[in-house]
Amino acid sequence: MYRFLAILTFYKPFVVWSFIANVIIAFFNPYVAPALFTKLFLTVFAWYYVSETPNKRKLTFYKNLGISPFKLFFIMFIVDSLLTITYLTVFNEFT
Repeated sequence: MYRFLAILTFYKPFVVWSFIANVIIAFFNPYVAPALFTKLFLTVFAWYYVSETPNKRKLTFYKNLGISPFKLFFIMFIVDSLLTITYLTVFNEFT
């Protein structure tokens, strides 16, 4: 449970950017499959950004907790996907 809370803490700065991406995706193409593909691309980009910049030291804390970077970003993608599917479902109901 503590590991999951640590992953959510890592995801917290990305929530605003994720919501902005959700709004843009819903405006242009409100379907789930392209949205999830876009989110996967953005997650890979975030992994690259964190891994190849001075922000890499953020990953050291999670490695000490026993969370690999792959697991960290995979769970972050799953949580983000659930939020995206929920947002798009609500958005499609009102359009």
